[in-house]
Amino acid sequence: MAKTQRIGILTAGGDCPGLNAAIRGVAKTAIMKYGMEVYGISDGFLGLINKEYIELTEKRVSGILTLGGTILGTSRVKPFKKKSNGDSAISKPELIKEHYEQMGLDCLVCIGGNGTQKTANRLSQEGLNVVGIPKTIDNDVYGTEVSFGFDSAVYIATEAIDRLHSTANSHKRIIVIEVMGHNAGWIALYAGVAGGGDVILIPELDINIDNVAKYLEERAYKNKDYSIVVVAEGVAPERKKKSAAQYIAKMISSRTGLDTRQTVLGYTQRGGTPSPMDRILATRYGSATVDLIANNDYGKMVTLRNDTIVPVPLDEIAGKLKIVTEDHPLVKKAKAMGTCFGCNGMPEDKKDS
Repeated sequence: MAKTQRIGILTAGGDCPGLNAAIRGVAKTAIMKYGMEVYGISDGFLGLINKEYIELTEKRVSGILTLGGTILGTSRVKPFKKKSNGDSAISKPELIKEHYEQMGLDCLVCIGGNGTQKTANRLSQEGLNVVGIPKTIDNDVYGTEVSFGFDSAVYIATEAIDRLHSTANSHKRIIVIEVMGHNAGWIALYAGVAGGGDVILIPELDINIDNVAKYLEERAYKNKDYSIVVVAEGVAPERKKKSAAQYIAKMISSRTGLDTRQTVLGYTQRGGTPSPMDRILATRYGSATVDLIANNDYGKMVTLRNDTIVPVPLDEIAGKLKIVTEDHPLVKKAKAMGTCFGCNGMPEDKKDS
């Protein structure tokens, strides 16, 4: 008789909505379609280092589709990170390989963002059979059109912006809202457009705070009683210890004299039940991953392209970042409607007039 394939699943990096949907998609497809054995590894790569895992039966993954977070736990442990003296920290890659073999795994499924996929690629180069699934609320995993977790985060951020409109209008003030996104401004862009932000500031575009101030002064002069400024957390790296929202709000207030307040949305963007779209995408990714494993097709990450799940070699995406570009269609559309991105103080179609 052919040996039953045995796969391990881990979730690494920051938590996000849809992780449990992905775990369920992998486990149920593996068990129901292929008769595989599935093991959940605790706390990301740390669980492989410590050899901590549980068997995932169909019963164990039932009812987790709508849950936020991850039933397996997560961590940001990076097995290939070097110590200051140049030695690999406690030979973590060697421990992972040893425990992978002891568990009798035929493949390791790594669910995570850029750092996780980079580690997955390194493990693949070390000889392990690995398949990656992209997740991140930031939507900055290279090679895929969208990562699960993003849709839920945009929904949460948009709802917050909607609520801030009413209080900003009531008090006739400028409110700066900070959303997540250290290096990529996808949440700020999408939530800013969906929530009717007047100013959207993202790390990818050069920002002239004087242009922002002038734009807001012009709005006030036109009797527009309030303004919403949506800021990605990675904006203005020169801000030192201040949050991006604090820094931008202070700069606006000092230049305009207008009543300006700030709020940081923070970890609420990561929590809670995933949106229907994230549940579906995570499930599709999970199921497609098992199809690759059944065909012994390893060293890949599943991606979404033109609404089709496509495997892409890990070494093509590892270490790369998907960022917003100035010519992105949504940036251009927002500018055409009068949204300020800080790089100019007027809409796209009027800047040369």
